[in-house]
Amino acid sequence: MLCREIVGGHRPPLQWANDIRLQAVREQIPEADVAVIGGGNAALCAALVARESGASVVVLECAPVEYRGGNSRHTRNMRCMHEAPTEVLTDAYTEKEYLDDLQRVTGGNTSEQLARLIIRGSFETTQWMTSYGVRFQRSLEGTLHLGRTNAFFLGGGKALMNAYYAAARKRGIGVLYNAEVEELHICEGRFKSGRVLLNGEPAEFRAKSVVVASGGFEANLEWLERVWGEAARNFIIRGTPYNKGRVLKLLLDQGAEPVGDPKQCHAVAIDGRAPKFDGGIVTRLDCVPLGIVVNKRGDRFYDEGEDLWPKRYAIWGRLVAQQPDQIAYSIIDSKAIGRFMPSVFPPISAQTIPELARALGLPLEKVESTVRQFNLAVRPGRFDHQILDDCRTEGLDPPKSHWAQTIDRPPFYGYPLRPGITFTYLGVKVNERAEVQGLGKTTNVFAAGEIMAGNVLGKGYLAGFGMTIGSVFGHIAGREAARAAGC
Repeated sequence: MLCREIVGGHRPPLQWANDIRLQAVREQIPEADVAVIGGGNAALCAALVARESGASVVVLECAPVEYRGGNSRHTRNMRCMHEAPTEVLTDAYTEKEYLDDLQRVTGGNTSEQLARLIIRGSFETTQWMTSYGVRFQRSLEGTLHLGRTNAFFLGGGKALMNAYYAAARKRGIGVLYNAEVEELHICEGRFKSGRVLLNGEPAEFRAKSVVVASGGFEANLEWLERVWGEAARNFIIRGTPYNKGRVLKLLLDQGAEPVGDPKQCHAVAIDGRAPKFDGGIVTRLDCVPLGIVVNKRGDRFYDEGEDLWPKRYAIWGRLVAQQPDQIAYSIIDSKAIGRFMPSVFPPISAQTIPELARALGLPLEKVESTVRQFNLAVRPGRFDHQILDDCRTEGLDPPKSHWAQTIDRPPFYGYPLRPGITFTYLGVKVNERAEVQGLGKTTNVFAAGEIMAGNVLGKGYLAGFGMTIGSVFGHIAGREAARAAGC
């Protein structure tokens, strides 16, 4: 493998690389202290922190400028530990409770050391974000139950990323769009150089250290199908179509230690009418806990009221993926309307359950029987969709543990559900300094964001935790990369 020594001292800000139409770097991109591969939240956090540390930085974003930001542009919030109420967060959310929540949703399949590092850094990171123009707002009401745990971005993920890119431009961080990394030259654990397709033309880039924040492989349909089989053909990719796992594969091929199960992912139940790629968060359906969910045969298959929605919404993609033809249907009645975030596509409605079943293409008698059995099993309680209430079923398999109300008030509504894949958990193992493991005893290769999330997300998900992972480890990777570059 080609190994070239990098020469030259500390470099000034890279004013040359802020324009997508830049023509002067087709064959050789000027060397930077730190190269950041990726263009989402984790990548920009790493770039800004590295620049704070005195490093010259170049960001290689494979998407065009109008689609920059990866999955981060679709986000709304991040989960934060805090000991007391703030302007945007209510009550307190302690380290212990945060970790307990993570342990529960992952079934203990997490690195407690790294998880604590992320949790402890979460609130401080939000304060850092505001210094770069990111603004927060109070959470929305409804079934999200996030007012105490999650800080919401004013304007959403796109506003967040615009603030970061504006800060990067102001500080002279070079940003190259349409820059798809094809090769990484790593010798004895040390990154030397790489090859990139820049606007379709090959170019070489060099740096004294590199941060990889390029996401998972969820947009690589062939890779998904190798893992899931033909079922993957019915998956919908909620986020960017540019996360194809190319850099992940480059690292694994060069000996990086893998972490995470390739089948595990952040997969939610989204509207089956959503586009194949990039539908974003608006395609998610939050009505699941307020009704019942049946498969194409008209059978229920899981407890819709098992726990608060932010702790369970990310298992429903996998549950739907396990059903025939990877499709299911959420059925609610008029009592549920107004209690969940409005859907981007209108629900299918009918005045009777058989009419709704017909409209959804489901077996009429079976759906009618399923609804009838559910209604008979409902035990009255005090309904409150904001807490774990005492409305449940009895003698029903599967049960509904909370928010069980009879489905009896017309009109009735239905939504088709498909697995919506946000990001995959297979990634590279890192230590507390964000160093990629397996490349060598000492390395100048660091990772942040989805590409290393499998270290703490063995399975399951907590709402907003992906952004917390990316933000905290973006900070760590940027700081350590600058240090490795001698800054």
